Amino acid sequence: MKIIRGHEVEFAPASHADPNTPGVVRRVLATRDDFQAGQTMMLNWAQLPVGKSFRPHFHENMQEAFVIIRGQVTMNVDNEPIALDRGDAVLVSPREIHSMKNTGDEMAEFIVFGIANGEGGRTVIVGQEP
Repeated sequence: MKIIRGHEVEFAPASHADPNTPGVVRRVLATRDDFQAGQTMMLNWAQLPVGKSFRPHFHENMQEAFVIIRGQVTMNVDNEPIALDRGDAVLVSPREIHSMKNTGDEMAEFIVFGIANGEGGRTVIVGQEP
């Protein structure tokens, strides 16, 4: 797992912007070295209502990247709770058991994408028979 605190990453001109008068600035949350080689499996914009959560699970071969765009959540990765706010990101490696709960007072929204390396491929809900 890798946690990126958005407020700790400065905005900087994008490589295709004029550095003196940039039209676009960006926060680089992760680079290619942070991701496993493989195929992009999905890109989702998700909502998580107040007090709701998704079940603990893991992916056999898929790495997931979550970026919180609204609200506050607690992500639990391999029994380690992580409080995340708007702008924060977390990279979850294959086989790391993870779940998320909306711990804020508004709808939480996040972007998540997955990269699979082509080996295996199942999503396993923890506590259920495979």
